[in-house]
Amino acid sequence: MGKRKREVDAPEQRNGVSKKPNADISEPANRIPIVVQIITGSYERVLHGFQATISDPKDEDAAVPFVDTFLFNAHSSAIRCLALSPLPEPSTLSENLRVILASGGTDERVNLYSLSASPLAESERLPSVPTLAGNKILENPANRELGSLLQHNSSITSLHFPTRSKLLSAAEDNTISISRTKDFEVVSTIKAPRPKIQGRPSGDTAPPGGLPAGVNDFAVHPSMKLMVSVGKGERCMRLWNLVTGKKAGVLNFTRETLESVKESKYSSGEGRRIEWSPDGDEFAVAFERGVIVYGADSVPSCKILPTPLTKIHQMRYLGIKSSNKPSSVLAVSTEDGRIVFYSTNVSESDGTSTESGKPTTIPDATLVSKLGGKDSGVSGRIKDFEVVSAPGVEGFLVVTASSDGAVRIWSLELSSLLPKKKSVAQPRQVGRLLGTYETGNRVTCLKAFVMLPVNPDELEGDEGLTEAEEDDYESLSNSEDSD
Repeated sequence: MGKRKREVDAPEQRNGVSKKPNADISEPANRIPIVVQIITGSYERVLHGFQATISDPKDEDAAVPFVDTFLFNAHSSAIRCLALSPLPEPSTLSENLRVILASGGTDERVNLYSLSASPLAESERLPSVPTLAGNKILENPANRELGSLLQHNSSITSLHFPTRSKLLSAAEDNTISISRTKDFEVVSTIKAPRPKIQGRPSGDTAPPGGLPAGVNDFAVHPSMKLMVSVGKGERCMRLWNLVTGKKAGVLNFTRETLESVKESKYSSGEGRRIEWSPDGDEFAVAFERGVIVYGADSVPSCKILPTPLTKIHQMRYLGIKSSNKPSSVLAVSTEDGRIVFYSTNVSESDGTSTESGKPTTIPDATLVSKLGGKDSGVSGRIKDFEVVSAPGVEGFLVVTASSDGAVRIWSLELSSLLPKKKSVAQPRQVGRLLGTYETGNRVTCLKAFVMLPVNPDELEGDEGLTEAEEDDYESLSNSEDSD
């Protein structure tokens, strides 16, 4: 009788999510939950990693539990940028499924970490770590530090892995370094010229040589042969030939182009962000309050000005395959807590008029939809975000990071990103909030990826570093000792 009483007892509580014994009977037995690894950098010099497990993005009643996986005191000052290497092929079982995480801060260092590409399997040998904060902690021994790169002499501004074998890093010393991930040796360095002095205002107390300088951002073409960069104090963008490592050209921002995105003569006029489309047919340059989209011929094709006008923090391209033809959708995060989606497939006849009544030479991008904002209870700025796709799911998962430390996961349907035939004045509200995680830090940057399925052999055969990783770690340690 006692045994029967335990069977009909209250539902099991785990991580704040109730599990009813009869609730999973109607669900498919082969459903694999989606595990998203999220990494945030902050002003508090903390590199925080945690996982979100999504059982079904379409289930409105399903809760999303969060589990802390690592917490590194990475830098001696604020963390400014992060980069993740591409995921390994799931069919490659001979090598450990890992990704490399690179972090850059204002302390001139690029720190490297090895992260597991698959979630940690449940095991009694690795119990959950007790905590006083109330968050569940499951430390993965595969997540570890590899070392640091010290080739820059100023703050790191941007990091990018074009492939699993190369890492590109840019800094305020006007250099872009290319390192190979095999031994993390610098194979090439691209030196950008310092901006010319175009007059300094009266009362400027900057010391000699203290003018704004450095590479703000760069973007590598999908062909891996061309790179475009934007820098501080320059009203232009620079094209680089990655085959030869030399300058390929300079494209100045015209006065009409800057005025179309509300950059006056008193503004810096410099590009803040730059991003290539997935197919490489166009790229976008973000300014303080607007975005200009350029075609492959480096001619402006359309512009983006959020309404109401506000500051832009980040932008990402989404590759959408509609029934007619592939379309490019550009997502832009704003100061007022929104992510606005624009379709950049516009024609020359789509131009609008300015307040003075004169037609603009650059047409407006088609406003599609928006996510977040005051309608969804998000009022703080979205400092960074990531858009990831999960296998077997039609749509996207959007991970947003606010300056107040809140990280939110949204479910976004594919149909909500397709532009309508008739233009609308107000964009439709899209996206459904799946879960919110409070990091407790002022987040500056974010990266996320959908983890690969669990490998049963990974837990047993992953007690230490592989032979190749041990050689890489020793080479990094020896280089640091020699410095």
